[in-house]
Amino acid sequence: MVEIGHVTAVVGIEITIKANTNSNLETHFFRGAAFKGVSIREFIAIDHGFREVVCLVEGEYLDDRMKEGDGPEQHYVRKLKVRPIGYFEDGIFSDGIKFLPKIGDIAKLIPEVNVEKIFEPKDGGGFSIGKLLKEEIQISLPWKDLFNTHVGIFGNTGSGKSNTLAKLLTTLFDLKVERMVGKSKFVVIDFNGEYSGGQICDENYKSVTKLSTRRKDSDRYALSDSEFWDAETLGILFQATTNTQKPFLRRIISGRQRFAEVPNSLKRFLRATLERVLKSKDPSLEALEQIKHLARLLDADELSEALDEVGLRSGYNIDSFHVLPEAGKNWRFLSQEEYEDFVEERFLSEVDDINIDEISGIRELQLRANLQIVRDALGGAVQYDHIQPLLRRIESFKGDLEKVISVEDEAVEKVKPLQVISFREVKQDIKKIVPILIAKQLYEHHKKTSTSPPSSTVHLVVDEAHNILSTQSSRESESWKDYRLELFEEIIKEGRKFGMFIILSSQRPSDISATIVSQVHNFFIHRLVNDRDLALLDNTISTLDSVSKSQIPSLPKGACVVTGTTFDIPMLLQVDRLDVTREPDSRDVDLDELWGDSDIII
Repeated sequence: MVEIGHVTAVVGIEITIKANTNSNLETHFFRGAAFKGVSIREFIAIDHGFREVVCLVEGEYLDDRMKEGDGPEQHYVRKLKVRPIGYFEDGIFSDGIKFLPKIGDIAKLIPEVNVEKIFEPKDGGGFSIGKLLKEEIQISLPWKDLFNTHVGIFGNTGSGKSNTLAKLLTTLFDLKVERMVGKSKFVVIDFNGEYSGGQICDENYKSVTKLSTRRKDSDRYALSDSEFWDAETLGILFQATTNTQKPFLRRIISGRQRFAEVPNSLKRFLRATLERVLKSKDPSLEALEQIKHLARLLDADELSEALDEVGLRSGYNIDSFHVLPEAGKNWRFLSQEEYEDFVEERFLSEVDDINIDEISGIRELQLRANLQIVRDALGGAVQYDHIQPLLRRIESFKGDLEKVISVEDEAVEKVKPLQVISFREVKQDIKKIVPILIAKQLYEHHKKTSTSPPSSTVHLVVDEAHNILSTQSSRESESWKDYRLELFEEIIKEGRKFGMFIILSSQRPSDISATIVSQVHNFFIHRLVNDRDLALLDNTISTLDSVSKSQIPSLPKGACVVTGTTFDIPMLLQVDRLDVTREPDSRDVDLDELWGDSDIII
């Protein structure tokens, strides 16, 4: 035993130790073993009967004293401020403040083998991703308790955040991938395409979906017909408002479902709507213009040309339509009977030639939305100013969404344990929409099929999570922002009981909803220097002590503070660097190589 001092004060859980004069040595030797000296974040033990109370050194100071005897000579006494974190009993470490020392109890150094016991989980299972930064002891993490929680990985760019995320998943898959098949699924939302290569696991257990709005032949995220034709799904895709646009979408969906068993129901709907507009005894200019727009969307040139010949004759309620004259002839007005025959021959026959059998889900929605607003206009139950923004968004997003989403009769679920969805080549506005849709579909499907307790798990990994969980965005409406955040807040609050967990990685945790961060159970915190980020951690992580927090702004690359409900105490961990063939595609550029010697002569 290497004695370093004794307890002089116990105030609450703050303990003061008067250190011996030789306690400031960097290394102590006892019976052939080396012991590290006392410093900040070191561990010491205090004898308390047959137990040893383990304490963490949080500070030290000098106490002024006057020497006894002749003359008022001053001297200094070294004192330590320590905090209890657990105790050893019969060689077994237990965390928590169950026992407190008394004044006079002896303080001593802890051998390295006991330091390992402090951090070693009861059943680490060989899940090691790095060493303690100061002690350089390889530590195993409790993988069962870690992946059964929500996890947050935060750190500034270049701090090693991506390597930590990849190391966690790589180590887990190396240990457990064969047992995951059919039981657990990890879905990675990869905004920068960092995990679409040979990372994490081999291709036998991994599927990669590379979405792109630049190429027409890119991969697509598959939605089943029932998943796509859902008011909530369409509301996400097109940022529909709650009070006016979502009810409009519900009318579209209910109308489609009502005639789902009717052959060629969409073409019949188009023909009936066109006939109703053109044969109306109370014609609507808005409905007529919408029909003309619809013909242009369908690329029905002959129908479009025919409709351009139709106008409204003012002042009449019956046979109010007229047709433009042929070249060189006067206006010719038709009787009601003549006009109806004319409509059949000139317009409705053109509808029969339009091919909409192979129309995509997105285009079918656009077509049905335009038909529905015509029907609503004829019935006097539509407010164009409220619905037109939705129609414009559908038209604007149509081309890009068709490149990244496919609607199938029955989408085949990916059965491999790891599914990476890359958004590297996707436009920014689509990047905000599709990940929300993916999260919703995963959550709703898993919730419906979940048992109690869950027989399978889904782990949603969101890299660069601030892209979709930011509270600072000014490019979207407040209602859409609220819906987006509320969806993830529900998943992170309620998902655990259904076996769905989230792993968030971000360089700006303060941009993420504080409600979401507060529901995360375990954290791997790399270097953060922004005051807002540090304040968020201080307000939301109850297990982060003051000493660990003070070291976050100055952590070296690859080092992180690991804390949370799974860990007994916060620890500083230096995460091992992955092999170059398995690390994420986020390496720093090597300027020495880039700007090195060259044969080019200028």
